[in-house]
Amino acid sequence: MTFAAGIIGIGCYLPEKKLTNQDLEKMVDTSDAWITERTGIKTRHIAAPDQATSDLAYEAAVRALADADTKPEELDLIIVATESPDYKYPSTACLLQARLGAKNAAAFDLSAGCSGFVYGLGIASQSIVSGLYKKILLVGAETLSRITDWTDRNTCVLFGDGAGAAVLGRVEEGYGVLSLDLGADGSGGSHLIQPAGGSRKPTTHETVDAHEHLIHMDGQDVFKFAARRMPYACRKVLQKAGMTIDDVALLVPHQANLRIIDNAIDRLKIDRDRVWINIDKHGNMSAACVPVCLTEAQEAGRLKKGDKVIMVAFGAGLTWVGALVKWAK
Repeated sequence: MTFAAGIIGIGCYLPEKKLTNQDLEKMVDTSDAWITERTGIKTRHIAAPDQATSDLAYEAAVRALADADTKPEELDLIIVATESPDYKYPSTACLLQARLGAKNAAAFDLSAGCSGFVYGLGIASQSIVSGLYKKILLVGAETLSRITDWTDRNTCVLFGDGAGAAVLGRVEEGYGVLSLDLGADGSGGSHLIQPAGGSRKPTTHETVDAHEHLIHMDGQDVFKFAARRMPYACRKVLQKAGMTIDDVALLVPHQANLRIIDNAIDRLKIDRDRVWINIDKHGNMSAACVPVCLTEAQEAGRLKKGDKVIMVAFGAGLTWVGALVKWAK
């Protein structure tokens, strides 16, 4: 027997501290006008010194569980999508499981860069459809400020910290996740990379001095990849479901760069008022972007039961992912 799987609860958490473009003007050779023109970002949230990724994940998870009217002990699985975990091991998902008291849940982290949350949506939904699990907590959480090179003006203006969470469960037939498209092109892995700290290049004084434990990105190549793959993934999930862009109530894209989002809007020929954009307020929060967008959209009354929603993202790997969902709440 198979089941329909969908989001039954959503929540997010953003750290209190905000870093503005004016603040960045005092840190590196940049300007508010330059950042705004090239990225669309005005502010981003920064975790407090005593906050780690699991702390942000916990706050978002508590809100999502409340929205889903679900107790932690009802969870069968916890997935945390992150590229800035508390530790290499144990996983951030295991830390979150213990803090929540989700004693019946398996737990693991997922590494797919900014695509992580929607990748996890695919894994979680299929685990429910198959009958393996009934309720799954999926979190996208990042403290990218800890791995950002604050001397590199091309990257430090982009990233922010935050977390978003969703509870997935069984929903009415015809609702929930309708189609998925997950993809990767590992030949582009070097375009977005944290060069040191792994088994290929263990951390040494030399790698730390060279900032190789921080984010390195070839912005032009990543932009070109995103410009192709974001519209491609949207069209793919629509094709699989036998729908068109006119059927979509809301497009929720990864918030990496406003120009990338604008490119997708133009290529897909979708009205801008049907696209959720918050990059100006939060910057690029990697795996947290999509669930934070969903939470804000729900709180703003932009999501109602039966709405068709596309989530689309791209990230390190290089990866891309699209999901078409019929909102079940």
